[in-house]
Parts: sequence; C-alpha cells; structure tokens
Amino acid sequence: MDVVAPEARTGPTPPLERRRRAVAGLVLGAGLGGFVDGIVLHQILQWHHMLTDREGTGLPSPSVRSLEENTTWDGLFHAATWLLVVAGLALLWPLARRGRTGPGRVLVGLLLAGWGLFNLVEGIVDHHILTVHHVRDDVADPLPWDLGFLLLGVALLAGGRALARGDRRPATGAP
Repeated sequence: MDVVAPEARTGPTPPLERRRRAVAGLVLGAGLGGFVDGIVLHQILQWHHMLTDREGTGLPSPSVRSLEENTTWDGLFHAATWLLVVAGLALLWPLARRGRTGPGRVLVGLLLAGWGLFNLVEGIVDHHILTVHHVRDDVADPLPWDLGFLLLGVALLAGGRALARGDRRPATGAP
C-alpha cells in the first residue's frame, strides 16, 4: 500500500520545502562527514585524536592518561556527529513521508555539501584557530595535510552544490 498521495509527488517543489530539504541534507551530510573523519582519521589511520596537539608539540603525549583523555574527547566528538545525523534524519523524515525528498542526486549533492561544510568548519576551527590537532600530527609539517583537508571540503561543497542544483535546470526534452 502506498502511503504517499500521488499528488504529493507531482508539481514544483515550493521554496520552503526546498529550504527544509537543503537544511536536512546539509545537517545529515555534516554528521556523516564527521563520522568519516572520526572513524577513518581518528580510529583506523590513527593520524590524530581530538586533543593530539593541544600542548603545541605536534606529537601526542605518550602517557596512558593522554590516551584516556583523547579517547573521551573522541567519544564526545562521535556523540556530536551522531546527534547531527539524528537531527538531519528528523528534518528529512516529514519530507520523505510526503514523497518530497526530491531527486536522488539532489539529496546526494546536499549530503556531499554538508560533508564539505563539516570539513571547512572543523578544519578552520580545530586545525587553525584552536590548533587542538592537525590532520596528521605524526609528520614534521602538518600544514599541507590541513590545507588538503580544507581543499577537500571546498571540493565536496562545490561538487555537492552543483549536483543538488541540477534539479533547477529547465527540461528541454533534448538529451
């Protein structure tokens, strides 16, 4: 049984619905991007933890206490990204129930743009302003890695935005 009325799937998307979809996709994308950062960079590759460079040494403290503290902060980071995912899903749910999430490429584009926003905010705040860690705290010069992280954020944001905006082109009937 189809719970979405057929008329809910037709017609142009109202501006308020487009904004709600955009916010939902960006928030969800930021949370998922945070998970990629935490799982891949913190846990699998172990390039850094949340407070790896808080003492300005560029190297993690070799103590068990430091590892315990970093594990706690990594856990808080994961909890925050989980909350972003939950918030994004909560924002997306009413649209999905009405069949108004839009074309798949729009949602994927918004997720990528949200991931890019995450990289930019996290990279600028944690790597450059607070300097609590860098992308690679195990190298002599972490700046190229930090800049690469920001460039990846810009690429994800720009590519995601282009993909999401693809639904606004008028249909011409031509391939």
